[in-house]
Amino acid sequence: MATDQKSKGVIGILTGGGDVPGLNPAIRAVTIRAAREGFKVVGIRRGWAGLIDIVRDPAADNSNNFQWLSEEVVNKAGRTGGTFLHTSRTRPSAVKRADVPDHLRERFTDDINDLTSEVLKNLDYVGIDYLVPIGGDDTLSYAVRLYQEGVKVVAIPKTMDNDVPGTDYCIGFSTCVTRTIQMTHSLRTTAGSHERFLVLEVFGRYAGFTAMLPTMAGAANRCVIPEWKFDVDRLAELLVHDRDSNPSRYSVVLVSEGAMFDGGELVVESQATDAYGHRKLGGIGDLVSARLKELSPKYNNGRKIEVINQKLGYLVRGGDPDALDSIVPMAYGNLALDLIRSRIHGRLVVLKNGRYDNVPIDLVTASKKLVNVSEHYNTERYRPHYRSFEMKPLLLMTSEV
Repeated sequence: MATDQKSKGVIGILTGGGDVPGLNPAIRAVTIRAAREGFKVVGIRRGWAGLIDIVRDPAADNSNNFQWLSEEVVNKAGRTGGTFLHTSRTRPSAVKRADVPDHLRERFTDDINDLTSEVLKNLDYVGIDYLVPIGGDDTLSYAVRLYQEGVKVVAIPKTMDNDVPGTDYCIGFSTCVTRTIQMTHSLRTTAGSHERFLVLEVFGRYAGFTAMLPTMAGAANRCVIPEWKFDVDRLAELLVHDRDSNPSRYSVVLVSEGAMFDGGELVVESQATDAYGHRKLGGIGDLVSARLKELSPKYNNGRKIEVINQKLGYLVRGGDPDALDSIVPMAYGNLALDLIRSRIHGRLVVLKNGRYDNVPIDLVTASKKLVNVSEHYNTERYRPHYRSFEMKPLLLMTSEV
């Protein structure tokens, strides 16, 4: 596909994995800055899925796979949540036979197929010179693969869990924390009215940042996180103590979806896995609630304490971005353009200790970003440590483990 010779080149942008508030502001920032710098921008629809579904035929309708972006297109969307380019959890290097696009099924017949060769051809067909994927560690792990194949990639980190290695901040995290605090406070009235435990299940498959920060901010008495297997008997004891100390006679615990009982394993909704091998988590909040109710008489003079159990889930990822998730995506998009203008690629734009920067993209697959338990989590009291905050970064728990 021919490119306008007056253009400095074509930038492709896509969003992969779960939606978060802040994706549209990032797309807007990249598009507007790129246009003003003389680049064209094409949005790949449905994440990596759009790049495997393209039919390389001028007569084919590829409108479901990509669209050319302009300031007019992105301006209104840039104020909203979600991603107008849509998203998927497609992994082109591991496509099940049933998910191979119709026009490729005669050539790719294995149970699991690597369609990277098609992705590379499609990038060339659309005329993409630089690729800006926005996603979490799964989406960006495939971006690393493309970079190794010679694609000029500049990546932007996104995930509510805030667990992309190399950066202190991922798009979506602030809105998630903000909503978690707001919703927890809203549910306090019911918990207090009925003198109950309040158990809230929050996001966090491998990392407990989405439980730690709201707890540190005062939204909950306790939190249990994936990085430390917890003793539910001890949790019951602590929550009864918190309830007894509260004039309104209730207590609150945030439970990361990836938290595990001492001696237990991840709690999943289904054994089926996505393209990245992840089972859908969910249900740990239900189990914790049942056990707390069962154990409560042991620490409450033989009287059972009822439980309010709520999974926050998609409520914290829907709707418009908060201030931080409007500002950071704008900056990340412009950082990506700074690199592209300088002909630098193979980088991930990041925030480190309050400063914008960039790091090698292969950090995404070289390490894990988890809560530093010894530094930040009190394993006896199931809550964050409150130590010296002097010279700590804005969000306190950084990418360093």
